[in-house]
Amino acid sequence: MKEQILNTIEQYETIIIHRHVRPDPDALGSQGGLAELLKTAFPDKKIYTVGEEEKTLMFLNQMDEIKDEIFEGALIIVCDTANAPRISDERYEKGDFLIKIDHHPNEDPYGDLIWVDPTASSVSEMIYEFYEYGKDRGLDLTDQAARLLYAGIVGDTGRFLFNNTTKKTFRTAGMLREYEFSIGDLYAELYQVRMNVMRLNGHVLQSFEMSSNGAGHIQLHGEILKKFQVSASDASQLVNAISDVEGIKAWVFFIEEPDQIRVRLRSKGPIVNEIAKRYGGGGHPMAAGATIYQWEEADQVLKDLEEACKA
Repeated sequence: MKEQILNTIEQYETIIIHRHVRPDPDALGSQGGLAELLKTAFPDKKIYTVGEEEKTLMFLNQMDEIKDEIFEGALIIVCDTANAPRISDERYEKGDFLIKIDHHPNEDPYGDLIWVDPTASSVSEMIYEFYEYGKDRGLDLTDQAARLLYAGIVGDTGRFLFNNTTKKTFRTAGMLREYEFSIGDLYAELYQVRMNVMRLNGHVLQSFEMSSNGAGHIQLHGEILKKFQVSASDASQLVNAISDVEGIKAWVFFIEEPDQIRVRLRSKGPIVNEIAKRYGGGGHPMAAGATIYQWEEADQVLKDLEEACKA
């Protein structure tokens, strides 16, 4: 598959790299890291990264603003996006050929060429693997590419604490640390928390509930976000705030937006992406998300989570 991807890349003069909406460090790290690899290897090609900006992560990589006509005849590569509806920038449909690179279960096999590896900790880890495969064909890893890929791995493994961290993950991270970038500065940017978000964290710790079966939950209504002056994205950063509570098996954050309610599921054992699928979402077995539109649906999600924990 890596050979096919590299061959396809060599055929196109314009390459546009996408990732999912509401990007996290792995989405931006894999997208930006791949762009850096290709820009170095193919200086004559036109290579762009697109998607909406996430203000808190703009220190990692910033997007290009390009016109619609640039998509015509272009190669589209989508990183870290399980479902086509979650691809940031719908203009990807205007491209000539689409490659999907992802580490989520391949429930939506969109694209003309698909490389999916659910055993990988992150797509950033996969992009490093792609570099190792193609370094004899001109792929070169710069310090900036290494920084981006390292950030993506750190983000999706929870600083190497999540159970998706493997020996291969540590090996990859070790190789990336050979490059010149400040790990201290990177961690400071990734994990600094504004005062109002920290105060919301206190509210979460005081207000969440947990059943006797180990199912935790909290509802963050719009008035709560307004009170603490935080966005839904800010609130989503706190999804692991209750992960160390004794006896907790799985938990869900319901975060209200003006037109929808975000559902953020996490687990220490029960499979939660199957729950997310019932509500039009998806993700990893232990970390998934979905969207609902009425608080009555939240009761059903919680009931499903309760059953998973009980089982």
